Amino acid sequence: MAGAAPAVVRGPAHGRAPGAPQSCDNGAVHDAFAHVGGFLATGLREVTGDLGALDGSGWWAVVVSYEGKVTCARFDEVRRAPLPRPAGPWRGPARTAWRGSLDQDAYENGVRRIRDHIERGEVYQANLCRILSAELPGPADPLALAARLARGNPAPYAAMIDIPGLTVVSASPELYLSRAGDVIESGPIKGTGATAEDLLDKDYAENLMIVDLVRNDLGRVAEVGSVTVPSLFAIEEHPGLVHLVSTVRARLDGGAGWPELFAATFPPGSVTGAPKSSALRIIDELEPEPRGPYCGAVGWVDADRREGALAVGIRTFWIERDTIRFGTGAGITWGSDPRREWHETELKAARLIGLASVDDDGP
Repeated sequence: MAGAAPAVVRGPAHGRAPGAPQSCDNGAVHDAFAHVGGFLATGLREVTGDLGALDGSGWWAVVVSYEGKVTCARFDEVRRAPLPRPAGPWRGPARTAWRGSLDQDAYENGVRRIRDHIERGEVYQANLCRILSAELPGPADPLALAARLARGNPAPYAAMIDIPGLTVVSASPELYLSRAGDVIESGPIKGTGATAEDLLDKDYAENLMIVDLVRNDLGRVAEVGSVTVPSLFAIEEHPGLVHLVSTVRARLDGGAGWPELFAATFPPGSVTGAPKSSALRIIDELEPEPRGPYCGAVGWVDADRREGALAVGIRTFWIERDTIRFGTGAGITWGSDPRREWHETELKAARLIGLASVDDDGP
């Protein structure tokens, strides 16, 4: 169910045959397209901010920012295909060019402040994130970045969506929501280490708290008694690290659709905290920059088949004009050590930032 798009081919909207996007001489893709779940979508028909469109008809690429800005792009041609080959190499920033919204001292102080909130009983866990950004040295083809990530950091929910006004390249390992008919599923990640032996009791406790939160969120739109946890504390290996992953499943109530699903579950519990309302308030106090697509949702929905898979927008880059951005964070609990949490954010970012950067002597 999760991550697999339907094998469909839709007729061209404007007389164009399905195919890969065309590239300019400078490597910039000029045709809107999406590559999600191993499927290539071309022939952009419309873009809307209405989640209700996902319960209508058509195949949609979806990006919802952490702050709630919705972008749903409907495409007419969808076929199974590899990621198109870029016209040239990735022209990324130097490794030393990246700057963070929080430096180490500020981040560690934020961890201490969250622990103060926990001590006062206001929250049990809250995610603290920072946004890394760098200026691009010149015209850059995001397709080349997507290809570089596909080689160096393959991910189960990898996605690239490039439409007017929005460019997102994601190597997300985490399922936010999948749907197959009335069956909905979420795969929250909580707990990160370089190896399985690095996982602490704190990681398991953190995962369990978020599983309970996700169960509660899905329960708001699920048939009574249908919420289950078929997998708890599975250890998944990803490039350079391991995660604790659980699975929560439910049957969607007959009157609920995508707008109701988002209203009940967004932002994802794994990147906010518990209780969610308190965590959101604390996050707003401590984080100086908006998260954007990071910690939002990125994926696809086939409204005709009532299927879809949306990832949590982690391990995700987005490009705005001449700037590339990337987010990283960690879940903070009473057992958190500020220095260790900082290093967890570094571990999560290191491989991806390395792939998006160039050394002084070239890519």
